[in-house]
Amino acid sequence: MSDAPPSTAEGAPVGRRDVRPAGGRLSVVGTPIGCLDDITLRALRVLGEADAVLAEDTRRTRGLLSHHGISARVVSVHAHTSAARIEAIAGELAEGAHYALVTDAGTPVVSDPGAPLVAACAALGVRVEAIPGPSAVLAAISIAGLPAGEFRFVGFLPRAGARRRRALASIAAVSQLTLTSRHVSGFAVEQAGIALAKAVDEHRDAIDALVAQLDERGTLLG
Repeated sequence: MSDAPPSTAEGAPVGRRDVRPAGGRLSVVGTPIGCLDDITLRALRVLGEADAVLAEDTRRTRGLLSHHGISARVVSVHAHTSAARIEAIAGELAEGAHYALVTDAGTPVVSDPGAPLVAACAALGVRVEAIPGPSAVLAAISIAGLPAGEFRFVGFLPRAGARRRRALASIAAVSQLTLTSRHVSGFAVEQAGIALAKAVDEHRDAIDALVAQLDERGTLLG
């Protein structure tokens, strides 16, 4: 790690508040899926203690931190961050940094960015810890009124065409309740919807009737 001043610019060193012995840690932090108060005390502590918060969208994350009175260095790390940049951040963690990884909503890596950094940390022997938080999948199931002793989550489906039809056909072929993340207005907004899909593309009305949207109060909307 150089002695250069810390920077949050894309491609620049993240920077640490102090020097630690070799071997830092990456905290993978679950964040709210709607209501900003739906966050654990442990998550707030970790976000406040970390040398930097690695965020999918720095503006959204700064809003969350400000809401809870946390002043932290926020650094952009997202789905399009280069492999070289990811390796550099993992190297800083190996040298002793403590970074918190967050996405716009929910848990990083699960239908969200973060997997390359976690994998890079594992390759270097960096400690990675999970800081659990809200789950849009479980929240939707809990108030959907559907049998959920067994279910599967398949993330985002292809938006159109033959790949989408094949994905929906595979969902319809099994008896399990199947949940998918839903794209809203062209963006992957986890807190805005979970499609409880048990139909093929030709039954679009049936799919739309099963879309469960969570508003800021966690209410199931039609």
